[in-house]
Amino acid sequence: MSRLFSAYVIVDWSAAAKPATGPDSVWIGVMKRDLRFRLSFEAFNPSTRAEAEKKLGEILDDFQKRGERVLVGFDFPLGFPRGLAKALALPGDLPWRAVWDQLDKMVKDKADNTNNRFGVGSEINRRLTGGPFPFWGCPPKDALTTLQPKRPRAHGPDDLPEFRHADLAAKGAASIWKLYYNGSVGGQAILGIPAVRRLKLARGEAVKVWPFEGGFKALTEADLAGVEVVVAEVYPSLYKAQPQPGEIKDQAQVRVTAEHFARLDETGKLGAIFGARSSAADVIVDAETEEGWILGVEA
Repeated sequence: MSRLFSAYVIVDWSAAAKPATGPDSVWIGVMKRDLRFRLSFEAFNPSTRAEAEKKLGEILDDFQKRGERVLVGFDFPLGFPRGLAKALALPGDLPWRAVWDQLDKMVKDKADNTNNRFGVGSEINRRLTGGPFPFWGCPPKDALTTLQPKRPRAHGPDDLPEFRHADLAAKGAASIWKLYYNGSVGGQAILGIPAVRRLKLARGEAVKVWPFEGGFKALTEADLAGVEVVVAEVYPSLYKAQPQPGEIKDQAQVRVTAEHFARLDETGKLGAIFGARSSAADVIVDAETEEGWILGVEA
């Protein structure tokens, strides 16, 4: 049984506002096969997102030269809860792409990790509600009329959902509206989505973003003709990572996550998990067009 991928790259992103290494910084884990098809792992810990983006590009370029297909997993949402594109009156027929394009216009992320993620959250709040909702979370010094350190209220029936379908299915995933404090996946998404967008634009149709491109469909070798990179959202917390001697938790998580998908691919089971994770038609449509999904999570 043939494998779908030659390598598995897991990216643990960070919304840090200054250069950092070690815990709570960017980690890139690369699981690849040698000439004898034995798996080996290597981790990189660039101090800034700019360095990480450059390193990831170099890694993918190397696999491209060797004609090897790669699965790249990012540990932040690639889409927002259903309804955001419509609420912001964004143009285009693809809500996920409209939000990606809007974030690319708004986000300023400098080479030293200085960024405006709180300003982006504040501005989207202003456009959506005129107040500090739905985005929340920031240092007190960055508080604004339209962004506060603490969540001002719970989500109601007339608000955008607090969680995506995938977040609820994952049981424990944080809300993308949270921009600060532990588990602030919102800040990572705001800064990470433009980076994934640039990756996609640089490589065109050779990169497919799941499930937005191709939908929920069990992957086969035929589906991947001409495809060099498949990008997906992953959730490393699903896999129990026991650090090896000399490893820190973040490093262990990207390793164990990469091992998980490599093992599925080795046994011919990886393609199936790209298929529909729910029987509910509305969930599938929302995931394919706007929210995205976490690879391997069952509804």
